Amino acid sequence: MSTLNQFLLSPAAIPATAVWYLTDLAEFKGRQELFTRQAPQRLKALREHALIESAVSSNRIEGVQIDAARIATVVFGRPFLQNRDEEEVSGYRNALALIHERATDLPMTGETVRRLHELTRGEIWDAGQYKERDGDIIERYPDGRERVRFRTVAATATPAAMDSLLTSWSDCLRERHIPDLVALAGSNLDFLCVHPFRDGNGRVSRLLLLLQCYHLGFEVGRYISLERLIEENKERYYETLEQSSIGWHDGRNDPWPYIHFVLYILKAAYKEFERRVGETRTPKGAKTYSVQQAVQDFGGEFTLGDLERACPEVSHHMVRRVLRDLKASGDVVCLGRGPGAKWRKKG
Repeated sequence: MSTLNQFLLSPAAIPATAVWYLTDLAEFKGRQELFTRQAPQRLKALREHALIESAVSSNRIEGVQIDAARIATVVFGRPFLQNRDEEEVSGYRNALALIHERATDLPMTGETVRRLHELTRGEIWDAGQYKERDGDIIERYPDGRERVRFRTVAATATPAAMDSLLTSWSDCLRERHIPDLVALAGSNLDFLCVHPFRDGNGRVSRLLLLLQCYHLGFEVGRYISLERLIEENKERYYETLEQSSIGWHDGRNDPWPYIHFVLYILKAAYKEFERRVGETRTPKGAKTYSVQQAVQDFGGEFTLGDLERACPEVSHHMVRRVLRDLKASGDVVCLGRGPGAKWRKKG
């Protein structure tokens, strides 16, 4: 039995932790329009940065990586794609653009889910098609051992399971037995447990998270990459997903670890959004600011390569120039020599 069906049959008592998150997120949502009205000229840089980070991070979680020097070209240009990984990053970017531009025209239906999968998977033979064979989630250890982390819904039962999930989502929004954001996180958990596609389920789940946030009026994903925040908390992501999937088939799972994780990600995104809107300079200095902010965000030592990966929309020469300026002003110190040298903030 799915998480959403459990909520529909027996409305859950909301844990105190979830109540705190929901209260904070309601306040953030209330201030959302104010922040976007106050500094509209400052938001273009945030939107571009979030688009790149989302396309790169969501794929990198699944082991898909591209050359840092090619990121901006692949995401914003019309390049000749050099390999399969670049095709997948470009496809994810197209799916993001579709959601950002037309979220209100994309209902939560099986057609929408399959369309998003098709965009992210490109020319793969089963893009946009539910799985034809059973496929469990396998965890592989460095020493070669394997274990079944979760047995997904059988291929023959997948279309019906997806229909049930999408119907339950609509029912939750209509009947309001639980807060909408709790239903959102629960539906995301259910999607990952159904695991409807042969490959690409994680990426589609993050796209659906963004789309459903839009449907509920939480638009922070336009400016702050939810995928990047999930990647930064990847271990916790997998940990809570496993905790909340135990007993899922029998309707005995505890969904709250994963629900709390999703609410935490949204709150972190809003906190970062308000901080960045308050600090971002005008578009003329947006790239300089992006590099400066990335330096501030590093908790310890970092390299030039780390800085370039944190600012994929900024050229190599621009990153080096800003870093030199920060060194000259005494804000950072170089701990070695050469392109691989470590840097550190002073103080």
